[in-house]
Amino acid sequence: MLQSLTIATIPEAFLPITQKVQRCVTETQTKEGYVLVFCPHTTAGLTINENADPDVVQDMLLGLRNAFAENSNFRHAEGNSTAHLKASAMGSSVMVPIVQGRLSLGIWQDIYFCEFDGPRTRTFQVMVVPT
Repeated sequence: MLQSLTIATIPEAFLPITQKVQRCVTETQTKEGYVLVFCPHTTAGLTINENADPDVVQDMLLGLRNAFAENSNFRHAEGNSTAHLKASAMGSSVMVPIVQGRLSLGIWQDIYFCEFDGPRTRTFQVMVVPT
């Protein structure tokens, strides 16, 4: 079952979406399987990382800014080449097992929607696959 969800973003952020994804799993009453979360945008992505210390997210954003600095030699006319690079580095999808009706994430893990070219209203797709 494929669901399309929306999220309001800010200019650059990692926004937790785990609860929204879990809601999709719960609605399908799937007990065992996996969930695929997909981002259909070229300047945003998805990742799974720590949820306990907010400094981790800030450090990741800082690391991405350092790794993909603005460059006046970029040729893309929209001026958001660094957002494209960051999105490609994060990736456009994550997959998580479902065990006993719950996402099988680690205790400190969340699924994050990664915005690099906001603010925008974005969508992401959730496909729950029972096994």
